[in-house]
Amino acid sequence: MITAVDSSVLLDVFLPDPDHGPASAAALRRCLAEGSLIACDVVWAEVAPRFPSEDLVRRAMGELGVAFVAQDEETALLAGSAWRAYRRAGGRRERLVPGFLVGAHARLRADRLLTRDRGFYRRWFRGLRLVEPTP
Repeated sequence: MITAVDSSVLLDVFLPDPDHGPASAAALRRCLAEGSLIACDVVWAEVAPRFPSEDLVRRAMGELGVAFVAQDEETALLAGSAWRAYRRAGGRRERLVPGFLVGAHARLRADRLLTRDRGFYRRWFRGLRLVEPTP
């Protein structure tokens, strides 16, 4: 089972977030026990500024068992299509393309997505299996 990980879950652990951190850490461990963890370029880019060096980012992600899996043309096109549908449905520019890239990547490269943003991904990536950290 391949689980894509959203930055919200990783940031809960890395910051650490006192409210969500323990549940997110437990969910990461559970998903890793069931298979492998991956994260796309966008997630790595969102997490990286929290660390003083690139080596520390790599080490932290490695310690959690999160592998880097790059996006490709198919992912970009699916994300663009979902974002277009979002905008046509009246969605505001406040929701930018990166969230759509994360969802498209998970849909095409993983069996499920570990995230705290269930409503967004459920609406715009129907059929994507979601896992939400629970206390």
